[in-house]
Amino acid sequence: MRASHSLAPEVKERLICLAPHDRGWGVIIEGKRYRTQEQNRLDALARLVKLVQKALEIPKACPSVTSSAARVDEKKRRGVIKRTRRYNPYNWEG
Repeated sequence: MRASHSLAPEVKERLICLAPHDRGWGVIIEGKRYRTQEQNRLDALARLVKLVQKALEIPKACPSVTSSAARVDEKKRRGVIKRTRRYNPYNWEG
């Protein structure tokens, strides 16, 4: 599988992480779900296609600590602004 030229190197690495593999750099997909060999072969091929499609998806990047802190800080500032807009009957004259 690592010798395959049809997949990008990062896709191959994600595929190795997703799929069961052996030390010989190959992906192992067993087909024992059905009674006939042909159905098992088609099932294994369908599972391989799903694994490759999942490996092709680029994983989402996690937010950094700085961006998370900035988001929380902005939420706190918005909360203070909204808190000052609240109706407080003791502050009204009359």
